[in-house]
Amino acid sequence: MRGYSARRRPRRGAESGGRRTLAAAAAALLIAGTGPVAAFGASDTDSSRHDVAGEESHELMESLDAFNEPRLSPSGQIAPGAYADAWTHIKNMPIKAGSWSEVTTSPYNEDALHYRDQSASNSGGGAGHSAGRIAALATDPTHQGVVYAGAAGGGVFRSTDDGRTWTPIADRLPALSVGALAVAPDGSLWLATGEATTASDNYLGSGVYRLADPVTGTFGESDKVGGTELDSSSIHTVTFDKAAGYVFAASSHGVFRRPLSAGRSTAWTKVLAPCAGVGISSVSCGVDGHYADIANDIAVQPGSGGKKLLANVAWRSGADYNGFYYSDDAGTSWKRANPTGAINPAEIGNAAFAYAADGSRLYVSMESPKLLNKASGSGVYSVLAGVYVSQSGNAGGSFKQIATSSSLSTSGSAMKVNEIGTGYQPGSQSWYDQVIAVDPSDPDHVYLGLEEMFESRDGGATWKSIGRYWNFGMPCFSYDPAANSCDGDVMHSDQHALAFSQWKGSTPEVFVGNDGGAYARPTTQTTAGWRNLNESGTLRNLQYYSVRAGKMTDGSGDAVWGGLQDNGVSLLAPKGATYQGQQLNPDGEMVSPFGGDGGDQLVNPANGCQTVGEYVDLALQITNNCGYTASDDGSEDVITDIAPGDPGARFIAPFSADETDPNSYWVAGGQYVWGNTKTWNSTSGADWTKLYDLGAGHSASAVASRNHVTWAAWCGPCSRVDGSFGRGIATNYGGTWHEVNLPAAFPNRYISGLAIDPSDASGKTVYAVINGFSRHWNEGPGAGYGHVWKTTDGGTTWTDISGDASAADSFPDAPANAALVTEDGTLVVATDLGVFTSTSAGHWARLGTNLPTSPAVYLSPSPDGSRLYVATHGRGIWKTPTP
Repeated sequence: MRGYSARRRPRRGAESGGRRTLAAAAAALLIAGTGPVAAFGASDTDSSRHDVAGEESHELMESLDAFNEPRLSPSGQIAPGAYADAWTHIKNMPIKAGSWSEVTTSPYNEDALHYRDQSASNSGGGAGHSAGRIAALATDPTHQGVVYAGAAGGGVFRSTDDGRTWTPIADRLPALSVGALAVAPDGSLWLATGEATTASDNYLGSGVYRLADPVTGTFGESDKVGGTELDSSSIHTVTFDKAAGYVFAASSHGVFRRPLSAGRSTAWTKVLAPCAGVGISSVSCGVDGHYADIANDIAVQPGSGGKKLLANVAWRSGADYNGFYYSDDAGTSWKRANPTGAINPAEIGNAAFAYAADGSRLYVSMESPKLLNKASGSGVYSVLAGVYVSQSGNAGGSFKQIATSSSLSTSGSAMKVNEIGTGYQPGSQSWYDQVIAVDPSDPDHVYLGLEEMFESRDGGATWKSIGRYWNFGMPCFSYDPAANSCDGDVMHSDQHALAFSQWKGSTPEVFVGNDGGAYARPTTQTTAGWRNLNESGTLRNLQYYSVRAGKMTDGSGDAVWGGLQDNGVSLLAPKGATYQGQQLNPDGEMVSPFGGDGGDQLVNPANGCQTVGEYVDLALQITNNCGYTASDDGSEDVITDIAPGDPGARFIAPFSADETDPNSYWVAGGQYVWGNTKTWNSTSGADWTKLYDLGAGHSASAVASRNHVTWAAWCGPCSRVDGSFGRGIATNYGGTWHEVNLPAAFPNRYISGLAIDPSDASGKTVYAVINGFSRHWNEGPGAGYGHVWKTTDGGTTWTDISGDASAADSFPDAPANAALVTEDGTLVVATDLGVFTSTSAGHWARLGTNLPTSPAVYLSPSPDGSRLYVATHGRGIWKTPTP
């Protein structure tokens, strides 16, 4: 689960002082690509935690900004072929010997007993074992128990035992961001890369792949279908029109089609793009190219002989081209529908379609751009226009409304106003988490996924919440496990994928994918409860933002910590490890002492139970005992808020220990650069001291300190607003704080990492790594070269050490996320396409070849320096011997 108001509620960061205002968000809407959100929730003095969760949608938008801004600034889109060019370059690079091994292979239990500090943990909420975001699901119709799960940033996983255990089968593809999965009529599995929720941690893809034997095979680059038409795009749906002989893809560039029987090299043809005048003419666009022709769904009407298609092409925040488009000739030509009845054509936003198996009914779930852009003076907030049915199956209706946010909230939802708080109701994020499907055997049996999962067995006349957000705030809930009477009808929040199994001789099941992994239950089940498909720990697709490690004082090994998207902060202690007489990990599982979104992380290398984790906006929380609560109900305080209260910190703000004095000096960055000399003895935000003001509207994007010489990079404005993006670097090198002069050639892009050379005790030799900018939908290669820069004179001059772009050993054209310099002077840089290393300026090698191509976002050394940890945003944490 993501955000909530806490008993010791973390102070919120802000833009222009105070909370982000709706007006500010609205002004940036079509530029930054994030919808406006009202500032909901209670004040910073709230005395309760889980009964007020009003800033969830707000925090989702902020978290997406945090990923989006490094890849947008200040303008630009991906050039055609840029992704393929970057990957080709990487394959031809020299290879630095070194084998990566996966660290996070244990089950991740977010409900673990004894990690239930009531001011920081979500344990007890009911989510149980979790994995990362699942964007797509498919079942094999002819092979009993075979299920496929598409991870947001982690590729494809296969289960041959009905979801009990999983195996990755796409780790060597150029892109592991999954948009869609579908099993074709011939039994092949089609993978469309490029996640398509218009969330800003969606990574673009490298096209579509077809695996002929998915039950036993693995995806390779030779499985690619088509040319470069769908490279550097996101794809929400792949569907087959067996009768007409086509496969269709709904992408961020419109709707594409190709013959099912065509050879692999046959190109995809764009058949619908209203803004571009493809498939239909005389449709006004109304937005710039970044948000044009975004196709969210496409469906073939059963029983139409393969002729009738329906597509939703719409930008979530509103555009003239938004609408339902239908074809009566298998996608050769298109018309814009004029829905009648309850659907207002002027309110169409992101929508999901589901036909009954016989084509007799069409169900639609739809987000409203009007609501997304509307200030909510009452504080009750949802952007769901509604759920509708066309009882004729026609795209024009007439449509009947069968659910609203209000009606869903009274169906047993944990998001009822008096349960969760006034600011977060069903459908608050329907631009992001929205899926609908009809039971193949019953046209009245409908599943609806929003933040929660809902079910109707009477065609939408009544609904029941069958997958609650959590148990907190419900009458059944108690922190005392013996007094908790909740029924177990809980899964992780934010639903994205639905699939059905209909294997002969077995009970049909519905499979659900969400921000916490995958779940299943029989379609005939009317009692509470889900089968958690994450329990084995083999669905290993956790989306990390950070990783740090420290030695366990009992000598059992390292404790590995990491901050996660929507899954808190994970702790992996060695099995059997003890601390202060307590056994921390008797079951060999990872646990989650901190809930919500986990950001950056700091760990005492000499004591792995001492850590500082970030919630959001530099809301720092410290524990000195691994967050272990001896009581079952977690009533003792083992995690303490030490947030400095910065007015302008980024959603994930940087903080770090001084590399030569880690237990005596810490630094952190928001609008201000902060210092802390109490470190592990810190008890409140008052223990931080302002060192330097980066300036109003500026927010630190990276910090580093060595021998108390501190460097801080910043952005501001951090989004592309009319080309006004700004960035800079400040330091106290030389004894006083000052801004350094960056040369004209230094890219006007996001500075994502700083590393100080350990061989230079003066602190004047520093490396800066630069992220990229481009979007449609979001990130990818194509920003150009100049990703790694170096100064040897305290910032007076800078040199681009990326190398000659034409040379095989130059740095690849891929956004850089983090840098680290080993004690022997080797520079290591993590990027969206892997990890690279250099021992001389301008000459680079790929570090190992077996690291999955999930984005590498964070680097840190092991406590003894012998190993290097990397956090990936989609395939967990990995390690390799230090190069």
